[in-house]
This record gives sequence, structure tokens and C-alpha cells, in this order.
Amino acid sequence: QVQLVESGGGLVQAGGSLRVSCAASGRTLRTPAMGWFRQAPGKEREFVAAITWSGGSTAYADSVKGRFTISRDIAKNTVYLQMNSLKPEDTAVYYCASTYGSRWSDQWQYDYWGQGTQVTVSS
Repeated sequence: QVQLVESGGGLVQAGGSLRVSCAASGRTLRTPAMGWFRQAPGKEREFVAAITWSGGSTAYADSVKGRFTISRDIAKNTVYLQMNSLKPEDTAVYYCASTYGSRWSDQWQYDYWGQGTQVTVSS
């Protein structure tokens, strides 16, 4: 079992920055990769970014490339999503999730999910 707890969401103005965190506990080392997804009101949940625990390989959605950075701290079992140059369309609930799979952008590949943290970007 893996437990994931997100934190760090909040309200920020357009152009600003925010960092959300995901603290993982349990059988984390058996889940090779971690991902961030987001869901805006009335929209489908969408992939944002993913990273492997072991080597730090990363992947990003086109909509956030160059603005968001995913990272991990193995000692703290924590994954971060640094979000810069935020836009109102980044407003959503952000979820972290863990996966044994390799298709990181596919939410159905993920086995465990956190409760989500709200990020609101005002214009």
C-alpha cells in the first residue's frame, strides 16, 4: 500500500509561482514512477508531469513544458512540482499518483492517488 499526501496549493496571481509537494509513504520503492495530474471544473483529469524515483527521468505535458519542473527527494520520499509563469488556465485540483507502469500520461496506469490540492490562478 502507498499513501500520498499533497500540500502547497493556494491562490496566486497570473505570472506567479507555486510549488506543490507530494509526500509518499508505504511501499514507495516498488512504484518506479510518480506523476502529477490536474482536474479543472467540468474537465477531464489530465496528465501534467512524471518522474522516476531511481534516475530522475521526467516527462511533461506540452501545456506545461518550460514552465513546470518536477523533481524528487528520495531521502524525504517527496515529489515536487514547481510551477512558474502560472496562467489562469492552470487553475485546477492537482493530484499526485504512483505507478508501476510505463505509460505515464495514462491515468489508468496509476495505482495510488492523493487527495489533491487546489491551485487557483487569478488573472
